[in-house]
Amino acid sequence: MPLHPGRPAGERPMSVNPFLGPANPVGGMAEAPPRHRLPDGPMAPSTAYQLVHDELMLDGNARLNLATFVTTWMEPQAGVLMMECRDKNMIDKDEYPRTAELERRCVAMLADLWNAPEPTAAVGCSTTGSSEACMLAGLALKRRWALRNADRYPSREARPNLVMGVNVQVCWDKFCTFFEVEPRQVPMEGDRFHIDPAAAAELCDENTIGVVGILGSTFDGSYEPVAELCAALDGLQERTGLDIPVHVDGASGAMIAPFLDEGLVWDFRLERVASVNTSGHKYGLVYPGVGWVLWRDAAALPEELVFRVNYLGGDMPTFALNFSRPGAQVVAQYYSFLRLGRDGYRAVQQNARDVATGLSARIESLGDFRLLTRGDELPVFAFTTAPDVTSFDVFDVSRRLRENGWLVPAYTFPANRQDLAVLRVVCRNGFSEDLADLFAEDLTRLLPELRRQQHPLTEDRNAATGFHH
Repeated sequence: MPLHPGRPAGERPMSVNPFLGPANPVGGMAEAPPRHRLPDGPMAPSTAYQLVHDELMLDGNARLNLATFVTTWMEPQAGVLMMECRDKNMIDKDEYPRTAELERRCVAMLADLWNAPEPTAAVGCSTTGSSEACMLAGLALKRRWALRNADRYPSREARPNLVMGVNVQVCWDKFCTFFEVEPRQVPMEGDRFHIDPAAAAELCDENTIGVVGILGSTFDGSYEPVAELCAALDGLQERTGLDIPVHVDGASGAMIAPFLDEGLVWDFRLERVASVNTSGHKYGLVYPGVGWVLWRDAAALPEELVFRVNYLGGDMPTFALNFSRPGAQVVAQYYSFLRLGRDGYRAVQQNARDVATGLSARIESLGDFRLLTRGDELPVFAFTTAPDVTSFDVFDVSRRLRENGWLVPAYTFPANRQDLAVLRVVCRNGFSEDLADLFAEDLTRLLPELRRQQHPLTEDRNAATGFHH
């Protein structure tokens, strides 16, 4: 008999393959389970697996997703380690001391990689991703400011603010909303698609908790000029006495620049840089979700933000927003550090950059597009239609590429460049030269039909955008 004798009004029946039933292929499989309420009874695990598996086939192919920065391929050995650690709770450091030790080693390795003055004195932790890491860094900035201004905060005259470019990832907007900080954003102007150091310094005042620099904008893949930003704030301090710290959001670039742009000064070598975050699950080469946040020393992380918990038999300091979370991704991060080392990471990231610069050059040579960036900073580039192209737009291109399985986001830029709509390609480990060739061939193949259109087919850009950071 069916799992349900009746069906709520409006809920359509689903046919189920009889082979998913018991030995008798026609026994007990007349109707599928409901979608929006719990079934009345259990089913065989193989049946439940197949139902979920079949529905997930309609998802896009992660390897062909050129929108995401997130790692979509790891070695089988990493997958085995993650499966072996899938039941370990990262927060339970007393019960899983070796997992906790691997986390500490990763923090020390990143402190060394980012040139902390004393890597062993740097403070940091793993997180579920860069969004949580940014929240923690922002909270430290706010609390340090509040302690310095204890004589007048809280009050109506002392509302904290955070200065950043309009191109920041949405997590910074969330931080400002969640923790009651005024966002002060430097808009884009002309062909400048990220923060302007002088403009950022002008927005600072006695209520500024810090300035955010982005090492790798999600909009176009370009590095923000962190050293110039710090220099502008140095000048501000000389003129006004205001000492404004900098946080570097290196969600992607903090795992690219140390290997490919060693001469670029952006990290703890700059005294004004108080903290840095990165996404281990982006160019850290780990499946989602793991992030990291580090402070240059203990003084940069107010002690009152560190909670000491007597949990499961041990005294445990914690300063992450989340509590229970899996330890598998931290183990995978340590595996990647151990497996690749500096030379291995350099080779992987250089290959991604070579793929990006080579593919961007091929797209430019088609004549229908204009490059905004070339993939020579982050292995990411953005491009738009050429000025003389009137028959199609970037949203048409994105839609047609999807027919071949390629997921390429099309989106408009923020203030003051809402007029600009672009496509963005993220080249990650696993997106090989061969796949880049196939992408270029598919793009070239669809252009003749696009050129024959009378006009772009997109009516609602907001509905058409595929960009969600």
